[in-house]
Amino acid sequence: MPAKTAIVVPGRLASTRFPEKLLHKIEGKPLVLWTAERIRAEAPEFALYFAVDDERLASVLRNSGFETILTAVDHPSGTDRIAEANRSIGADVVVNVQGDEPLVSGEQIRTLAALVTGDTAMGTLARPFRGEAELRDPNRVKVVLDGQGRALYFSRSPIPYFRDTRGAFEGAGMHPFHPLLHLGLYAYRADLLENFASWAPTPLELSERLEMLRVLEHGHCIAVGLTEAPMIAVDTPEDAAAFESYLRAQA
Repeated sequence: MPAKTAIVVPGRLASTRFPEKLLHKIEGKPLVLWTAERIRAEAPEFALYFAVDDERLASVLRNSGFETILTAVDHPSGTDRIAEANRSIGADVVVNVQGDEPLVSGEQIRTLAALVTGDTAMGTLARPFRGEAELRDPNRVKVVLDGQGRALYFSRSPIPYFRDTRGAFEGAGMHPFHPLLHLGLYAYRADLLENFASWAPTPLELSERLEMLRVLEHGHCIAVGLTEAPMIAVDTPEDAAAFESYLRAQA
């Protein structure tokens, strides 16, 4: 394990699909606190920080005992926001957990941290898709890998295209490839974070609105770990309702 690994959670209020979602209350508690408390319980061995762009978010987190860093409001991505925060933190490796991932597990966080080793300066996670509807959803990001488990491409479109079944995922089970859903968790070496922040957003990144493509377009590899742990990424009000239903089922 690197000498100093920290978890940094980026947060902004101006979410396009779900404005102010991190303050959206679920069972009476803001979403960001569900995530914060989960991380603290699941991975207490790591220092934990929140890099946020609004005092309202910072106040909610500070009042519950979480360390926050106020960052600029105009960062083009969460990775840019984390790069700013790490100039104060000084971690050698940073694990990025999204503030809207309230079911993240300690195993996933430790897997991410372990991916950043040797020449590999960035890692992320993926899991198999569970059906056609999920594969077609542009809010669910797809990733394809090379033979060494490194990302070849990320897209909001279904990839790869199953020619023999005219693009249909269902019925393509005879194919050795299984489509993978990218999960929005990352680990970075500090030097890659600084380089990332110095690069302008790239053409593919701007097209797909996926910051990982900036790294690939600059010729760096991204190691991808596989996980089967249950996840709910709260991107829409419907996702928030699904998480609330999950909590009630667990009660």
